[in-house]
Amino acid sequence: MELSLSGTKMAGVSGLRSIMDDVAASTADASAGEWLNLSVGNPATIPDAAEMWRTALTDSLAEEFERAGCRYGPSRGSQVLVGAVVEYFNRTYGWQLGPENVVVGPGSQMLCFAAAALFTGPGVRGDRKIVLPMVPDYTGYQGMCMHDGGIVGVEPLIERQGEHGFRYALDLDGLGRQSDIGMMLLSSPANPTGRALDRADLDALTALAAERDVPLLLDQAYGSPFPRIAEVHTEPVLHDNLINCFSASKAGLPGERVGFAIGPPNYIDALASFMSNSVLHAPQLPQAALARIMRDGRLDRVTREAITPHYREKRRLAADLLAEAMPADMDWRMHSGVGGMFCWLWVDHPWFDDLELYRRLKERRVFVVPGRHFFVDPLASPGLDGHSTRCFRISLSTEEKVFSEGIRQVADVLREMRASAAGAGT
Repeated sequence: MELSLSGTKMAGVSGLRSIMDDVAASTADASAGEWLNLSVGNPATIPDAAEMWRTALTDSLAEEFERAGCRYGPSRGSQVLVGAVVEYFNRTYGWQLGPENVVVGPGSQMLCFAAAALFTGPGVRGDRKIVLPMVPDYTGYQGMCMHDGGIVGVEPLIERQGEHGFRYALDLDGLGRQSDIGMMLLSSPANPTGRALDRADLDALTALAAERDVPLLLDQAYGSPFPRIAEVHTEPVLHDNLINCFSASKAGLPGERVGFAIGPPNYIDALASFMSNSVLHAPQLPQAALARIMRDGRLDRVTREAITPHYREKRRLAADLLAEAMPADMDWRMHSGVGGMFCWLWVDHPWFDDLELYRRLKERRVFVVPGRHFFVDPLASPGLDGHSTRCFRISLSTEEKVFSEGIRQVADVLREMRASAAGAGT
């Protein structure tokens, strides 16, 4: 079999995918319950959210199956969901959207992929790249470029905070030096760090997008108005160069693949055409269910009363458990994001390596995610001085007992690694 250049790129197995396959293989048999999986990216099972979706899907199946399930639909998205999105955002934010401002896709990741194909790659003005304004960011973005060297991640500014905290900041000067931007793409609140753009950052990014005449795609899968997994202080805005992407996944429906984008008609029409030429349209029963709960207020209520409080409490618990379990005399730090589904940890010692941590924890039947997979080129980031291989991600979506024991095991392995390095004289 001979693959094309883009086929070779897209058929390749990423580092993170190989680890996820490793997790799946290791936990597929009867011993699955013996593993402590802190790597999971699935949202937590929150009873109120699960019941909301179960009821909405059941009602949609009973009342709209023939219309939604037995017929093809519009590539832009079903009229019922597009109409519900327009009404919801106009009511919530005072916008003046029409159907021309909305496109629905089979998950927000597909919409991001479509945008990457539309706005980056070889073109009349030369090769244009996907630029991630600040890494680390969602590792799935790296698979959206079908050309080698077609994605760039801008290294962050690192700010230490107190004894065991730190945060990343945008390097706007470094971003401005990128000369071949085709599209800027970032998550906010971010996977893996939980950091969120403030209004000054957002204004700076939209100004650069306007200056370069390129889209800024803002992936709000964890943000406002739902699922609001983080304490977000910058609400969505409209701008001629901004595409806002939203998803039902982190609000509790990841398996049914429905997301939507809001933006200016010139961008949205191109995305709608891409949907038509690729997947035809998103699944329609989940669209009907999402429209129901947006219109009747259930989504807002469950977000406010169940989803946001759940993750707020899990993040507080994580901070307490880490402070209790981690070695006090070790330079470990947790990123001070506003929330999100994960904890992002940095162990700032020469003896620490994220893949070695992964290997040793796996021997103890514990999984975490090595941090290097969230950096575009982790081994060639001179400004980071090894930082990209000294981080790792743990999930807040696991059960409390798994989370608690998993953190204790992480702390034990870190002590082990330090002792091994000392014994080797390094």
